[in-house]
Amino acid sequence: MTGFLSVARAAKSRIFESCRDMSAHVRSMGKQKIFCIGRNKTGTTSLARAFSDLGYSVGNQRKAELLADKYYFDNNFDPVIEYCNSAQVFQDIPFSWPETWKHLDQAFPGSKFILTLRDDAEQWYQSVTRFHGKLFGQNGNTPTADDLRNADYVRKGFMYNTVKVHGTPEHDPYNKEIMIAHYERYNRDVIAYFSNRPDDLLIINVAEPGAYQHFVSFLGVQSSATDFPWENRT
Repeated sequence: MTGFLSVARAAKSRIFESCRDMSAHVRSMGKQKIFCIGRNKTGTTSLARAFSDLGYSVGNQRKAELLADKYYFDNNFDPVIEYCNSAQVFQDIPFSWPETWKHLDQAFPGSKFILTLRDDAEQWYQSVTRFHGKLFGQNGNTPTADDLRNADYVRKGFMYNTVKVHGTPEHDPYNKEIMIAHYERYNRDVIAYFSNRPDDLLIINVAEPGAYQHFVSFLGVQSSATDFPWENRT
């Protein structure tokens, strides 16, 4: 009986997800795409929640992660571009990874982009290492390469590839100097790319006073909320 109930719950979950994805696809048809391209742990989850609260259709994060896992490291962005027909707003992996935003800009002209930042690179680094330590490290410590390979998120090995995006070495996957340089370079590249298109890029720190007002103004919408919801705080 227990096995039957587990199968039934899994089937129900798949049906619910399928219906949700279909609804998101229908609601996004003909609408401007919005890509949240800040690096992970810069408030992207709070941003996604804010979009949902405003009634926007937000892409299925797990499906995007699976596509990134399969195609990103082969420099194949076509499957992700096709996936972007499924909703209006997209965030997290692979939208937070280098180069993805360039391909999306070319594939969906007229889209809007949001670059989320932390107060500084040090704050971002501490947030990433604390969050990963809590989820994947031994006794809350910063994970080793083996910890990352054995982490069950998405699939074993996914988190190892996620951290390697920073360009860190095998023996020191959270090398501070390299990760901070990566974070700063990524943000510089995005800002330089959109330097002559201020209407297309919003640069925002979701923790700053007034940030939410800049957000809704950028979208051209009204909201009764005054601040971003806090999600996955570290």
